[in-house]
Amino acid sequence: MSSTTADPDAPDAPDSQAPKRPVQQVGDRVFVNLARGAGILILLVLAGVAVFLVAEAAPAFVAPASELPEGRSLAAYIAPLVFGTVLSAAIALVVATPLAVAVALFISHFAPPRVAQTLGYLVDLLAAVPSLIYGLWGASVLGPASVPLSTWLYDWFGWLPFFAGPVSATGRTMLVAGLVLAVMILPIITAVTREVFVQTPRGQIEAALALGATRWEVVKTTVLPFGLSGYISGAMLGLGRALGETIALLIILRGTQQAFGWSLFDAGYTFASKIAAAASEFNDQYKAGAYIAAGLVLFILTFIVNSLARAAVAGRSKS
Repeated sequence: MSSTTADPDAPDAPDSQAPKRPVQQVGDRVFVNLARGAGILILLVLAGVAVFLVAEAAPAFVAPASELPEGRSLAAYIAPLVFGTVLSAAIALVVATPLAVAVALFISHFAPPRVAQTLGYLVDLLAAVPSLIYGLWGASVLGPASVPLSTWLYDWFGWLPFFAGPVSATGRTMLVAGLVLAVMILPIITAVTREVFVQTPRGQIEAALALGATRWEVVKTTVLPFGLSGYISGAMLGLGRALGETIALLIILRGTQQAFGWSLFDAGYTFASKIAAAASEFNDQYKAGAYIAAGLVLFILTFIVNSLARAAVAGRSKS
C-alpha cells in the first residue's frame, strides 16, 4: 500500500472547495426585474401626481383674490385648512397612539390566547367600518354627547386658548372630529404595533424573567424598546389616514360655522373635507385651481410626515 505526500514546493492546486457564485435562475431574474419595475412605477406615479397638481394649480397662483374662493388670497384661504388638518390629526394621534399601544400589549403579552384572538379580530373589524358610518356616528351621537364635557372644560379651563368659548350646542366641533379620527386610526396603529410586539425575541423575555423581572418590567425593558420602530411606523400610518380623511369629517363639520380659531370648540374644515364640500365649484378655472393648490399642500404635508417617520425608524434601527 503506497502513500503519497504533497510536495511543498509544488504550485498550489485550484481550491475546489472555494465558494462559487450561485447561478441566478430564470425565475429569480424575473422576480428581481418585476420588483424593480414596481418600485420605478411607484416613483413615476408619485411624480405624475405632483406634476398634475402643480400644473392644475398654476392658474390660482396668479389669479387675483376676487377670483378665488371666499374672495381671499390663496395663502389666506389655505392657511386655516392647514391648521384645521394638522389640529384634527394631532388630536387623533394623541388619543389613539397610547390607547393602541396599550391594546397591542394586552393582546400580545397579557390576555389569554382565546381572549387575545377574539379581541384582535374585533379591533381589526374597526378598520372595515366605512367612513360614512363613523361620520354619522360622530355627528349624531358623539357630538351631542360631548356637549357636557365641552361645557365642563370651558368652565374650568376656558382661560386657555384651546378651551375658549362659546361651546357649540350641537357638538360638531374640531374636538369631536379629532376623536372620531382617533377611533378610525386606532385599528391601524394597533395592528402594526401588535405584530411588532409579537416578534420580540423570546430569549430576551426569558432572560429578563430569569433575572427576576416582573411582567411589567419585562415589557418596559424588552418589549417596548424592541417595538419602538414598529409603533412609530404604525402611528405615522394612522397619521397619514387622519390627514386625508374626507367623508367622516365632511359630515361632522359641514354646515357649521366656517370661522376657525384656536379653540377646540370651534368648527372649521380640513383640506380633504373642504375640497369635497366645494366639488360644485370645480367648473371655475381659478376656484378649481385653488382647491387643487390646497390638495398640493396636503400632498406635500403628507410626504413630509412620511419622510420624517422613515427617518425616525431608520435612525432607531441603526442605533
